[in-house]
Amino acid sequence: MKKFRIVSALMAIACVAAFAPSVIAQIAPAANYSASTENLPSRNTALSASNESSRSSDAALPTPAKTHPASDLTYSRPTEREKLHSYFFDAFGPYPLAGAVAFGAVNQATSTPPEWGQGMGAYGERVGSVFGIALVTTTTRYTLAKAFREDTLYYRCECTGVMRRLGHAVISTVTSRVGDDGHRRLSFPAIVSPYAGSMTAVYGWYPSRYGPKDGFRMGNYAILAFAAGNIAREFIYGGPHTLFGRVGHSSSGNASTDSKP
Repeated sequence: MKKFRIVSALMAIACVAAFAPSVIAQIAPAANYSASTENLPSRNTALSASNESSRSSDAALPTPAKTHPASDLTYSRPTEREKLHSYFFDAFGPYPLAGAVAFGAVNQATSTPPEWGQGMGAYGERVGSVFGIALVTTTTRYTLAKAFREDTLYYRCECTGVMRRLGHAVISTVTSRVGDDGHRRLSFPAIVSPYAGSMTAVYGWYPSRYGPKDGFRMGNYAILAFAAGNIAREFIYGGPHTLFGRVGHSSSGNASTDSKP
């Protein structure tokens, strides 16, 4: 019996020795996981403190101010002398003279009006009629622009490209510059003046059968002629004021502008 107890005790010790490593292996990870979970709040607290410090350091850094590229273009309203020079150029310069000769030839070819007949005398009468319409149109436009405080001078486009410059010339036919900054708006004088010129011709020197409808139709043609003149100013010669650059480059480079042509 005593030997049996000794053998049983030895077998129990052997079993404990055999299963001890596996039990220890299971207990160790559990202990490590418990230790890591116990340390997790402190680690999160450290990370939060680190993030807060980085945010505070970023906030302390100066924020670069947004800068806008300074324009080297400036606008100044024309003087009364420059307006007078521009008026004489628009009324008696090469463009109205060339237009009178060209449109007079078209009217001569189409016998408009037929009551004036043909020949050099009739051609001269038609050239004078076209020139008279242009003169009344220009005078009306400058007079109304004075009342509306508009700048009637033509300013070439600061853009590049044929189509953009062409569009600028056409838009300038019915717009003008106003204010100290020279911003553009729809121009009442530019729209009305061509019809003033055509109506003056209808009731002034055209045959009596011509009436308001004819004057309105001729006014539409006058607007197209004005647009053609602006295209010539854009691509050929813009007038005497372009020599002095009313909208030009500032020598200091620090001038700013609120609008561009």
